Amino acid sequence: MTANSVLIAGAGIAGLTAALALARRGIGVTLIEQAEKLGEAGAGIQLSPNATRVLVALGLGERLKATIVEPFAIRVRAGRSGREIATMRLDTAMPDRYGAPYWVIHRADLQKALIEAIADEPQIALMLGATVDGFAIDPAGVRARVSFQTLGSPAKRVDYGAAALIGADGLWSRLRALLGDGAAPRFAGRIAFRAIVPAAPLSAQDRAPVVNLWIGAGGHLVHYPVRAGAAVNIVAVCGDQWQSPAWSTGAGREEVLARFPAAAWAAAARELLATPDHWRKWALYDREQSAPWGRGPVTLLGDAAHPMLPFLAQGAAMAIEDAAVLARELARSPADYAAALRHYERERWPRTARVQREARRNDVRYHLRQPAAFIRDAMLRAAGGPRLLARYDWIYRWRP
Repeated sequence: MTANSVLIAGAGIAGLTAALALARRGIGVTLIEQAEKLGEAGAGIQLSPNATRVLVALGLGERLKATIVEPFAIRVRAGRSGREIATMRLDTAMPDRYGAPYWVIHRADLQKALIEAIADEPQIALMLGATVDGFAIDPAGVRARVSFQTLGSPAKRVDYGAAALIGADGLWSRLRALLGDGAAPRFAGRIAFRAIVPAAPLSAQDRAPVVNLWIGAGGHLVHYPVRAGAAVNIVAVCGDQWQSPAWSTGAGREEVLARFPAAAWAAAARELLATPDHWRKWALYDREQSAPWGRGPVTLLGDAAHPMLPFLAQGAAMAIEDAAVLARELARSPADYAAALRHYERERWPRTARVQREARRNDVRYHLRQPAAFIRDAMLRAAGGPRLLARYDWIYRWRP
């Protein structure tokens, strides 16, 4: 490792983007990932302009071009009747209002593009099948204890020296605990079912380049096309007390349909939910932010720092923003990474905390029951699409 190199724990979207952003600024990076293979995982994600402008600046626009969909609208629909409540047009607003596109994409396609870009970047080394088990701060920076686990063999531990250590290891972050915040994530009392289905057999409305949000009593449904329109991503959220740290547990069609009964959900919504043969489910968590996130030349990034509920579609975007600010601050202060990390934390903390709060508020807004739901829908209709979109200016107009 070079004198100003950075060690990143976690090679998800947050860690991969941070590694690429640092390398683009001439900073060497070693990525440590516990998985022995970076395979396809996850579901669709929405990338609003605050995130896409970072990805384009990193040179990923052409790599992603063949897999993205640019939706022309976000359409809010009533879960019970299926009627449109409001539509926010994106096709004209994105270039004119925000200067960057709005994309929907499969997480695996974004991950693949990042991995390919990293493979072309000589400043980045990737170590798989390894975890950071501990660290010690020293005058040169930090020494991290890295464990390599081979099936059937005892773990091999090696100390690595680096100028800084970044924890991008997700909701259940080990680095966060090592920094002194061992509090458990907060279970939201909700689970999400997800599935990816071929677009061709679906109705024209269901496969159109639109982000559809159905809001109903106690649950909501989101669907939009991914993989250049060849598939449709479906996510259905409902209240439940099932808890698990696993990202992907199997579920059946009948389990999903039972949570969205015909008495409360429109036939068109249930027809879409009946399409997938197999679903995956995961429990939804967030957690309060540590203050501060780090110590010395060590800090957190993405879900390790500020996990949030998916009700504002900003989890991945906030991690991508983090990566841009982190790289900028470390490049500005090559002689004092500890100070640079405190600047990064002070800039990111208020914004990510606000997004977390708004995501929690949407948890309430989306799932209202009557008569509160009637008032909510009336207010959304009265506001109209342009005014509703303007409410997101503070998110979408962000630049690094």
